Amino acid sequence: MVLLLLLLLLGCFGDGGVCRVSSISSCTECLRRGPQCAWCFQEGFLVGAGVSQRCDLPLNLLRKGCGLESMEHPEVKVEVNATVGSMQVSPSDIQVTLRPGSQANFIVAVHQLQRYPVDLYYLADVSVSMQENLDQLKTVGVALSQRMTEHSSDLHLGFGSFVDKPVSPYINVHPSKINNPCSDYEVRCRPAHGYHHVLSVTSNITEFNRVIKRQRISGNMDTPEGGLDAMLQAGVCQREVGWRTGAKRLLLLMTDQPSHLALDSRLAGIVRPNDGLCHLENNVYTASTRMDHPSLNQLSDKLLENHIYSIFAVEQQQYHWYKELVDLLPGSYLGKLDQFQASNLIELVVDAYTRLLSEVELEVLVEEGAASRYWLSVSPLCPDGSTAKAHSCSGVLPNQTVYFNITIGMRSCPDDGDDTDVTVMVRPVGYNESTVVRVHSHCRCRCGTPGRCRDAGQSQCGADSTPTNREAPGRPVHAYSRDSEQSPAGRRTPCRAEGAALECGGRGVCECGRCVCEQSKLGTVYGTYCEMDDFSCPYDEGLLCGGRGGCVSGECVCDVGWTGESCGCPATTETCQSADGTVCSGRGRCQCGRCVCDAPQYSGTLCEKCPVCQSTCQSHWKCVDCHLAHGLPQGESEHCNQTCAPLVGYVDYVSEDLWSQCVYVRRSDSCHFRFYATPGVGLTQLYISTRPECASNTGPVRTFIYVFAFTVLCGLAMVTVSRLLWQRRGWPPGGTAVDVDFRSSGKDLSFIPTTNEKTVTYRREPPPDRPVEMNIQVHKMSLGSPWQC
Repeated sequence: MVLLLLLLLLGCFGDGGVCRVSSISSCTECLRRGPQCAWCFQEGFLVGAGVSQRCDLPLNLLRKGCGLESMEHPEVKVEVNATVGSMQVSPSDIQVTLRPGSQANFIVAVHQLQRYPVDLYYLADVSVSMQENLDQLKTVGVALSQRMTEHSSDLHLGFGSFVDKPVSPYINVHPSKINNPCSDYEVRCRPAHGYHHVLSVTSNITEFNRVIKRQRISGNMDTPEGGLDAMLQAGVCQREVGWRTGAKRLLLLMTDQPSHLALDSRLAGIVRPNDGLCHLENNVYTASTRMDHPSLNQLSDKLLENHIYSIFAVEQQQYHWYKELVDLLPGSYLGKLDQFQASNLIELVVDAYTRLLSEVELEVLVEEGAASRYWLSVSPLCPDGSTAKAHSCSGVLPNQTVYFNITIGMRSCPDDGDDTDVTVMVRPVGYNESTVVRVHSHCRCRCGTPGRCRDAGQSQCGADSTPTNREAPGRPVHAYSRDSEQSPAGRRTPCRAEGAALECGGRGVCECGRCVCEQSKLGTVYGTYCEMDDFSCPYDEGLLCGGRGGCVSGECVCDVGWTGESCGCPATTETCQSADGTVCSGRGRCQCGRCVCDAPQYSGTLCEKCPVCQSTCQSHWKCVDCHLAHGLPQGESEHCNQTCAPLVGYVDYVSEDLWSQCVYVRRSDSCHFRFYATPGVGLTQLYISTRPECASNTGPVRTFIYVFAFTVLCGLAMVTVSRLLWQRRGWPPGGTAVDVDFRSSGKDLSFIPTTNEKTVTYRREPPPDRPVEMNIQVHKMSLGSPWQC
C-alpha cells in the first residue's frame, strides 16, 4: 500500500518540480519554465505561502484550491483561416499560438494542377563561340510551342542575352574593340554587355522568332561568362520581363562556358556586393560595372522568392562544372546537349518541365532574426504512400496531392520578453502560392493581480495603467479580458472577411471599399472577398468537371444526367438494367453507372453470374420429381403442392424454344421431361410436359452399340477367311499341310540365324538368394521343313 501510494504521488506531482522553483516570482517567469506550468492569480490562494507556490502543474493547482478560471495556462493553438482559398497550396493562412518549450503540428497540402500556364524565358550566351548555337535557336519557337501544348494550356516565350561585364580584364578595352569585339575577324559584332532584356514573355510566337533572327553575337576576353549575373536580373525584374502571376516560370540558360562567381569582379576593381535588386534601364543592366556577381546562396533565394525554375542547357565539356552548381540551386535542372540543335533543345525543355513539376519540394523560411528561437521539422507524405526523408516527393503526377506534416516549436522568448508575432513562409519550390504561418508567442501573462501576475515595474497586462476597480477579497481581479482582445487580423474592413488576414483574400485589390478580383488564365475569380473561383474543381479525362458541368465555389455543378465529384457518373440506371428490366438483376446497386453486387457470390456486369449457386432449373428438380412420382395430372398432385412451394400445372408439348429452358431426367427409365417456370404474384408457376421423351434419347446410344458390334464381328470374319485362303495357296491339289515345301534363296538364308539362344533365370529353394542360371538353346525349324501342327 505504501508503494502504491508513493507511485500515485510521483505520478501526480513528479513533474511539478520543473515548475516549483523558489526563484520564480512572477507569472512570466512561471510560463517560461515550460508548457506544462501554470500560474494561479486567485486572491487569497495559499495565504502565507511563498509567491513561487502559485506556479505549478494545473492539476496540482486545482487540488490546492485554485479555480480553473483563475489560472493562467496559455494553450497551444492552431487556427486555419478557411476564408482564404488557393488552387495549389492549402491552407494558405494559418495562425499558431506557442509558448516556450511547446510545439504545434499542421498539414500543408500541395496539389499538382493539370495543364498549367507556362512562361519560358530564354537567356542566351551570345559570345562568339555560340554563333552556331544561336542559329539553331532561330527555329525553336514554333516547334516548341506546338510540343508544349501536350503539357500546358498557355505557353509564353521571352528572350534575353548576356556576355560578361564590359570592363577590363573581361573585355578588350582598345577603342577599336569596344564597339566591335570581332574586328580582327572582319565580322560585325555587338558590343559586350552584362545583360540585355530583349523580349518580354509573350504568346506571339511570330514575334519571338523575329526577335531571335535579329540577334547578333558579341565577344569577350576570358573563358567564363556572366550567366549568373544575368539570371538574377531576369528573375527579379518581374515587371520588365513580364512574368505572369498565374504561370509556371522557367528560366533557360544556354551557354558553352562556365560562369563567373561572387568575388570574381575584384579583378576589375568591383568590390560592391550584389544587392539583389532590379537595375534595368531601357532593357539594359546598368549596374553590371558597379556590383559584383551574385553568390549562389543569393541567386537561389531570389529565384525561389520569385517562384522561378532554372534550366541549364550546356555542352558536354561543361556538364560536370554545372552539375556541382545545380546541386546548390533548389528547383533547377541540368541538361546536356551534345549538339545545339533545335530538336535536342526542345526535348531538353520538355523533359526538364515534366521532371521539375513531378518533383514537389517544400521550402520553409522563418522571419529574419527569429530563426534561433524556433525549430522546424517537415515530413512529406507522397502520393504513393511513401514517407520521404527529405522535404520533397518525386514522381508526382498531375491532379495528385502531396501532404507535408510540419512541426514548429518554440525554444525561447525574445530578449525583451514581449509577445511578438513571427511570420513563417511555407512554399513549394517553383510555385507561385504559399502558406503564411503567423506564429504568436505567449511570453507575458494576460491576467491582472499586481505583484502576482505581472512582472514588477511593468504596466498591467492588457491595460495602459493600473485599474481603479477592485472586487471583494477572494475574487479574482480582471484588468484584462480575453473576450475583448482583438488582433489586427480580426479587425473588419470593407474588403476583408471576418477573421481574414489579407484584403480580398490575397487575390484582388480593394478599390472604393470593394474588392476587384484579379484575372486568371485558368478561369474567373469572384466573390465579395474574391474567395470563390470556377477552376479549382476536379478534372476528369483532362477536362474540368469532365466537360459535363461547371465549377462553382470549388465544386462541380453537373449537367442533367450526370453526377459525382467530377461529373463522371451517369445519373440514370439504364446501364445497370438487366434484360428483365430489373436493376443489376435484383442482386446489387447501381453506382456511377456500374453494378455493385450485394453478395460476394454474385458477379458479372449485371450481377448475373453465380458460379456457386444452383441454376433456376436445378432449384425445381425436386418439385418436378415429386409430381412425377405421384403420377401426372390424374395422380396425387395435392401431396406435392404441400411439399413444394411452386404451383404446378401440366401442359402438352409446345414450341421447342419454350421447352429448351429446363429438362428433368427420371432415373427409373431415363425419360426426359421438359419444364419451365414463370414468375407469378408471390409464387412461381411450374409447368411440366405430359409427353416424356424416352426413345429419342436412348435410341442414338443403342444404335451406336449395334453398329460397333456389327463392325467388330465383320472384321473378325474377314481375318479368319483371309488366313484360310493364304494357307491353302501352298497345298497341292488334294494334299495336306505336310506336303508343303518352302525353299529360300541363299541371300535370304544369310540373314536367318540357325539357332536362337535365350538365357532364362530360375529361382528355386534352397537357397533363395542364389539363383541358378540355365542356358537353353532352341533350334529353329528349317525353312525347308514342312509345317507341323
